[in-house]
Amino acid sequence: MTPLMRLQDPAQTKVVLVTLAETTPVLEAEELNSDLERAGIHPWAWVINNSIAAAHPQTPFLQARAASEIEQITKVHTLTGRVALIPLLPDEPIGEEKLSALTALSSLPA
Repeated sequence: MTPLMRLQDPAQTKVVLVTLAETTPVLEAEELNSDLERAGIHPWAWVINNSIAAAHPQTPFLQARAASEIEQITKVHTLTGRVALIPLLPDEPIGEEKLSALTALSSLPA
C-alpha cells in the first residue's frame, strides 16, 4: 500500500484542514480541499484557528476585527459539515490538559 492509498482510506487517515478566518487563508484552504478531493482524499474536518470572533472581545477595535471574520467563518461552514472554531488565546494550547480545555470552551453558551 502506497502512502497516497493510506491518505485515501478514511479508516487509516483523517485529513484536517486548518485555516484562519481571513480571506486569503480560507481561499488557499478551499483550493487545497479541491485538490485533495480530485485525488480521492476527503478532508474529515476543518479547523478555524486563532479566531478573534470566537474569543468574544470586549473592546470596539477587536469587535470590529471580529465582525470582519464572520463572512469567512460562514464560508467555511458552507464547505464542510465538521468545523472546529478555536478562539484567539493568550497562550498556545500545548499538551493534553490545554487541548482538553478547548472542548470545554466549545460548550459554553454564546
